[in-house]
Amino acid sequence: MSIAAQDKTAPALSKNILSINNIEVIYDHVILVLKGVSLDVPRQGIVALLGANGAGKTTTLKAISNLLHSERGEVTKGYVEFDGEKVQNLSPSELVRRGCIQVMEGRHCFGHLTIEENLLTGAFTRRDGREAIAADLERVYGYFPRLRERRHSMSGYTSGGEQQMCAIGRALMSRPKMILLDEPSMGLAPQIVEEIFDIVTALNEKEGVSFLLAEQNTFMALKFSRYGYILENGRVVMDGDAKSLAENEDVKEFYLGIAEGKRKSFRDGKHYKRRKRWLA
Repeated sequence: MSIAAQDKTAPALSKNILSINNIEVIYDHVILVLKGVSLDVPRQGIVALLGANGAGKTTTLKAISNLLHSERGEVTKGYVEFDGEKVQNLSPSELVRRGCIQVMEGRHCFGHLTIEENLLTGAFTRRDGREAIAADLERVYGYFPRLRERRHSMSGYTSGGEQQMCAIGRALMSRPKMILLDEPSMGLAPQIVEEIFDIVTALNEKEGVSFLLAEQNTFMALKFSRYGYILENGRVVMDGDAKSLAENEDVKEFYLGIAEGKRKSFRDGKHYKRRKRWLA
């Protein structure tokens, strides 16, 4: 039985596990951050949410996971639908019980707990007994062998890559149907980033877990996802399958620093202007 356990008695399911419909997010009743954002994540799909720092990626994920209220933000228009039901009024813990969990930017492991203790905190909302939890812990170690080696180490003394693996493993312990993964490559060496994305792909293919990846590393995100959305100033300005986005001249120039088949220098990249059709 996979970590993303499915209820066989449930009615016919829609093709999308997540649908965001024209949401607007405001902070402090004044600051408009997201403006009419809509996107879909298919069941057992991997979707990339791309954009520069400050484009609204993290706010979008927090709007889904209902973590905005802790930062004095709220969804004022539109709605979020997860697994066929509108969920914007649920508590974050109830959303986790239903199978949607966010892995925060910066990992946020409990530094004073061991790796294994961190993983076990992910099973806090479960009520299926110790044996099931122990079996899932072994499954997580199967995907992350390095965590097994460091299971008794204080997480605060482990590397950034090990902490990122721990954060994803902790999310898996809740038996998710979907994981919202915020900037998984931030601050990590390229080899570690590749390893983590390989594990994400394996979890998607073998366990059926859907992923929404918020990433600034456009190249890696499009390499491992199947569809992508690009945010600019709180709006979706472009979307399409990953391959077409990776080959799009605007995306190559604005996010990969490549124009006309040549890589641009940082000095050139600072000053080029977006084409009008990009913002149309």
